[in-house]
Amino acid sequence: MPGTLFLIPNTLGETEALASVLPEQVQHITSQLDYFVAENAKTARAFLKLVNASHPLAKPLQEITISELNVNTPPAALAGLLAPLLAGRDGGLVSEAGVPAVADPGADLVRLAHQHGIPVRPLVGPSSLLLAVMASGLNGQSFAFNGYLPTDAAQRTARIKELETRSRKEKQTQLFIETPYRNTAMLEALVGACAPGTLICVATDLSLATETIRTQTGAQWKSQLGAGKAPEFHKKPTVFLLLGQ
Repeated sequence: MPGTLFLIPNTLGETEALASVLPEQVQHITSQLDYFVAENAKTARAFLKLVNASHPLAKPLQEITISELNVNTPPAALAGLLAPLLAGRDGGLVSEAGVPAVADPGADLVRLAHQHGIPVRPLVGPSSLLLAVMASGLNGQSFAFNGYLPTDAAQRTARIKELETRSRKEKQTQLFIETPYRNTAMLEALVGACAPGTLICVATDLSLATETIRTQTGAQWKSQLGAGKAPEFHKKPTVFLLLGQ
């Protein structure tokens, strides 16, 4: 019998109080595993140290195996990452932040696990995308996540207009993210490309003490930026949402 692949959520940023975002069951299951797949082994160890503070690990940290899966992992290496599970060992896929396999390279591993008959068990934890939809006041019945938009200014503007048109036509909330140091450029691009009445939400540092969430029309954001009152979101993880009216 193969082991189970547990999909283990992480916090959305630095915190010493795991209980505020991760259920006790998630911490307990994590503490009992000795094999993990993570995007970065160093940050995964830091996460396990936090778990250990309230739920002692079943094995010393130095005896826990952490294999890396990131954008540099060749597809041919995925099978090897599942070998311990096929041999009957339970394992955990842990995210850098939030939930695994959503805007995360772990999705390919999960698909391969299904192909090999490995049970997959998702565990409850914070998702910045769903938290942003919840708090935005935009359409939560129909929404789409679009990942990163183009970095080229002209291409980005064209993509924003395309998403706005789709949003207005289908009444669908459009979500996307940006590299944190480009947050200001993204908001300025949204204000410049969207119609004055389009609703734009900026959700920053979700679930953290520094969390800020603001939904305004494009015209209101333009006025705020013109007055030099940009959000305090430089280098902070942010989700952007829009809904065309």
